[in-house]
Amino acid sequence: MKNTTLAFLFVSPALLFLLAVLGWPLVQAVILSFQDVGVIGSEGHFVGLSNYAAVLGGGGFWYAFSRSIVWVLGNAVVQTALALVTALILNQKFPGVQIARTWVILTWIVPTVVVVIIWRWLLSTSGGMINPLLIQAGIVERPVGFFAGRDSAMASLILINSWRWFPFTALMMLAGLTRIPGDLYEAARIDGAGTWQRFRRITWPLLQPTLMVLGVVGTLLSFNVFDVIWLLTAGGPSGGTQTLPVLIYETAFKGYRLSEAATISVLTSILLMGFAFLTTRAMTATEASR
Repeated sequence: MKNTTLAFLFVSPALLFLLAVLGWPLVQAVILSFQDVGVIGSEGHFVGLSNYAAVLGGGGFWYAFSRSIVWVLGNAVVQTALALVTALILNQKFPGVQIARTWVILTWIVPTVVVVIIWRWLLSTSGGMINPLLIQAGIVERPVGFFAGRDSAMASLILINSWRWFPFTALMMLAGLTRIPGDLYEAARIDGAGTWQRFRRITWPLLQPTLMVLGVVGTLLSFNVFDVIWLLTAGGPSGGTQTLPVLIYETAFKGYRLSEAATISVLTSILLMGFAFLTTRAMTATEASR
């Protein structure tokens, strides 16, 4: 009991800080969602659940939600694949491995605006580097407008965002790989297990706890990405990259419907908290069954 009280005293400052930084704005958003405020600073009146009925009854919220699901799943697949390959390579012993582990994080620490400028230039149809390479390789006959179509724009954004974030995921996976005892691999080699068998029987199962945590954190972070999408496509073309964060911004500051934007924010928060709760329960149950 004494240890529990002491632990609570130690974490209470951080809890109070989170309550002030996250809890209070969320409470304000909930209050705002029950009003009819149009712009910041204007007076509002209580309208009950009208905003929720309008948001849930319209197609804009559900369309943005579906685009968010595509965005999250695409980022999860691409980031996990890139990060896993990178972590497996960096877990090997070769000359310069320490330098490689340091340099791989550079794409993560580069400011978002710089990332956007670089990729906008690389993918440009006039003066970019990607289109000439594709034409010279015979893959395409004419320059590709990567941001011209709805599907191509979403795919391009997923690749760019994954390129930006996969080093962080790779380092977390690398930390998980270093915790796997080397004796297991040595014993597997003695028994005649090949590279694929060692990965399937040892690496993948023992890396599952790390992957589950990264899955939860990565989903929450990806779902709330706004800067990359807005700076590159602003939700276009034709709403093809309009995720929920983009919809919230457009509703509040372009449509001048602040209360409706707050309603979407509250619904998004409920969805994410529900996802975090269910996945945490599943992780706890999985650990308890081992």
